Amino acid sequence: MAGKLLVAVPHMLDPNFFRSVVLLCEHNEEGALGLIINQPTDAEVFDYLPGWIHLVSDPGVVFVGGPVQRDVAVGLARTSADEPAGAFTAITGELGLLDLGSDPAAATGIEAVRVFSGYAGWEAGQLEAELEEGGWFVVPSQPADGFAAQPEDLWRNVLARQGGKLAVYATFPLDPSLN
Repeated sequence: MAGKLLVAVPHMLDPNFFRSVVLLCEHNEEGALGLIINQPTDAEVFDYLPGWIHLVSDPGVVFVGGPVQRDVAVGLARTSADEPAGAFTAITGELGLLDLGSDPAAATGIEAVRVFSGYAGWEAGQLEAELEEGGWFVVPSQPADGFAAQPEDLWRNVLARQGGKLAVYATFPLDPSLN
């Protein structure tokens, strides 16, 4: 499922994942790894990784990638090059993970970078169990999703573009008891 989005169901109450949109970066028999792509922080990327600032997409802040290893910076990159240079590991044709410890000058073919603090991780079978319990919607991603200019609207926008039953959830109130 690498390259797909996990969209938290409206009743998910885990504060790490409430109304989150997770881009799955890896999914195999050993488990899964993803990045929450709609939780910006107030921390400026320039304060931590000034060498990458010329490639960082707006808003130029660090995002919460997930609850695992929050002290680790993870780079998500978008490319239009057939074979981007630098430490790029493809997720889909246009998206990949970028080693932020590498030389920014060597990252040719990279159009945009977003920086995440930590990541979301699942052990073998854990994500599958959450899916069976109905904790996530699994939907196709679009290359622009990881670089949304207004990430706070991404949960609603991703659901709305699905059409049908999933689109109805896009208007689900924050507190249904007040509806």
